[in-house]
Amino acid sequence: MRRQTKTGSHKLSADSQRLATFASAVVLSASRIEERGWESQLDALLQKLLKADHQDTIDGALDHLFQSDANAYDALMEAAEANSESAVIEIDDELYDALLLAVPILAWTRFSIASGPIAADVVQTLSAHLNAHLLAPNVKLAMAPTLFAIDQLPRSHVEAWTVTQRLAQAALKGTVLRTPTAAPETAPFLADTRYLLAVVVVPAGAPLMRWQASMDLADRDAALVHWQAQAMPTITRLLPGCGIELLLPEAYYVACREGDRQIRPASINAAVHFLNHTLSIDASKLQASIGSFGEDTVNGRADEYRIGFSTSDNTDVVYGVVWPLYGEEDEENLADTDALPLQRLAAGEVPMPTPLEEITTLLRDAGVTNIITHPDRFPLEFCEDCGAPMFPDPEAELVHAEMPEDAPQGATHFH
Repeated sequence: MRRQTKTGSHKLSADSQRLATFASAVVLSASRIEERGWESQLDALLQKLLKADHQDTIDGALDHLFQSDANAYDALMEAAEANSESAVIEIDDELYDALLLAVPILAWTRFSIASGPIAADVVQTLSAHLNAHLLAPNVKLAMAPTLFAIDQLPRSHVEAWTVTQRLAQAALKGTVLRTPTAAPETAPFLADTRYLLAVVVVPAGAPLMRWQASMDLADRDAALVHWQAQAMPTITRLLPGCGIELLLPEAYYVACREGDRQIRPASINAAVHFLNHTLSIDASKLQASIGSFGEDTVNGRADEYRIGFSTSDNTDVVYGVVWPLYGEEDEENLADTDALPLQRLAAGEVPMPTPLEEITTLLRDAGVTNIITHPDRFPLEFCEDCGAPMFPDPEAELVHAEMPEDAPQGATHFH
C-alpha cells in the first residue's frame, strides 16, 4: 500500500538511512536465512524508534524509498506496520504475543453514521462474540470502548504502537479501559466504515485465531458467518438507521484496507440514492465527473479516483465520492495484465475490470448515464478550511462539493 509522501528536507538522518539500507537488503537477499537476518535488524531498529516516538525518522526513510526504490519502500512499510500492530511482551519471565485487531463495519444511510464512545455492556457482549466465534481458545482480549470512524483511528505507526501496547497490558492484567469523554469530530459521508479495535494476547507461539488452532481454513469462513449472525443485533443498535455489513476482524492494517475497498461500491450507490431523494431528481438527470488523483501528476501512479456529482443543467458539484486505490490497482499497472493468455481465455477466465471500468459500471447500474472521464491526472488537493477533498466538475476544475442552498436542512454539509 502506498501512502502520500510529505514534503521536507531530502537529507536523511542516520537512523532513516539505516532503515532504508535494511529494507533494501531485505529485498536483495539471496536466501531466506539472509532475509531473516536483515529483517531482525530492521525490526529491532523500528521497535526502538516506535518506543521513542520517532515517527519522523520512519517517515523520512519511507519518503526517500517511495521516490527511489518501490520494492524497498514496500518492505519497509510492511515492517513498520507489523511492528506497530504487534508486540512481544514479557511478564514474570513469560513471553506473550499481542496483535492489534480491527473489526470493520460497513455502513450506509441517508442520515448520519454514529461514532464515538460505546457502553461497557456493549464492549462485553461484542468481546464475548469474538471469543466464541473467531478467537482460539484461551486468548486474552481487550477491546477499546469506542466505535471509530476512519479519521479517528491511529494515524501513524507510533500511534498504532501506543494503542497496541496499552490494550495488550489491559488484556494481560484484566483491567477495564475507561470510556473516552469525547472523540474527534468526523466528516459525514453517506457510506463509510466504522471500526472496533481490540488486542488479542496469547503465550508466545500459540494460535490467535480459531482456524489457526484447528488448522482448517474452512473454519475461517464459518467464523465470519457466525460473527455476522451473532454480532449484528448489537452493531445495529450502535448504528441506527444504517444498512450494515460486517467484515472479518483481522490485523489492524489489513482490516482497514479491506474496509476501504469494500465500502467503495456502497459509496457510489448511496450517493446516487441520496441525491435522487434529496434533490427530487432522477438518476438520469445527474452527471458524474471522474478524475484520477496522485502525488506525482506527471509520471506517478494514481492514488485514488474522485467522482464529482452535479446535475445535468448545472456544473456545480453537489456531492463527491473518493475511490482509493490499493496495490497495483492503478490503470497503468493493470494495462499490462489486461490480456490473459489464450489458454486461460479459452477456459472461460475474464480479465479483471480496471477501477475506472468498475466505477463506470456502478454508475450506469445506478442509473447515471451522463459520465465524464477527465484524461489528465489531478493533484491531491483538499479544502484549506475544512480539509475535505476537492472534486472535479464537468469542466475539469477542482471545487468544493456543496449541496444547493434550498436542499433540505442537514444535507448541505455532506462532501
